[in-house]
Amino acid sequence: MCNILQVRWTLTPKTSPQPWIACSGCGCQKPFRSSGKIRLNANGKRLDAWLVYKCIDCDKTWNRTLFERRTVQDLGPSTLEALQRSDPDWVQAQEFDLDGLKRKAKRIDEPPDVILRKQTIRAASGWTLLDIEISAEFPVNLRFDRLLASELAISRSRLQALRDGGKLRAHPDRNDVFRHKVKDGVRIILDLSEIADRQAIGESAANSDNG
Repeated sequence: MCNILQVRWTLTPKTSPQPWIACSGCGCQKPFRSSGKIRLNANGKRLDAWLVYKCIDCDKTWNRTLFERRTVQDLGPSTLEALQRSDPDWVQAQEFDLDGLKRKAKRIDEPPDVILRKQTIRAASGWTLLDIEISAEFPVNLRFDRLLASELAISRSRLQALRDGGKLRAHPDRNDVFRHKVKDGVRIILDLSEIADRQAIGESAANSDNG
């Protein structure tokens, strides 16, 4: 099809999940933020590793266990190197391991703030269909309808009207997709052939000053 404006939105959370832990400094449960630092301890031929967190109020530390009694051979050279230098990418993957965090804390805050990068993949002259591809490597605590309304500069009620009229679809689709958190790999298709402000919506979809 040659009537498409195709864009890719890449979303990256600004803040990693914050588990609530009993803080000895504050004397109560407090959210802790990752320091981005790995602590390693050699125990004979085996290693223990922790990701260091700090209380957001008093900076008391909490060492989140990543593993215990692992051999260097089990880890492999690339993982060992990442641990030794607190590689930011490796650490980030641990920070967003929500399943692992839920085993340590009953409450986890997931801030909704994101960095959004927009990239135009294809822009046909006289386009009428807007195709938005979502890329989100890590979990994003932001609903689809809020994201679309904000970044397309239109109201959520208008979004709902477009969906009710069959002009707004998601792939893969489900009835409540727009009320759920943004997911990696979802594509949003808007038929704007009968919309007077199509160009303005397209400009909002393709241009970003966020992040």
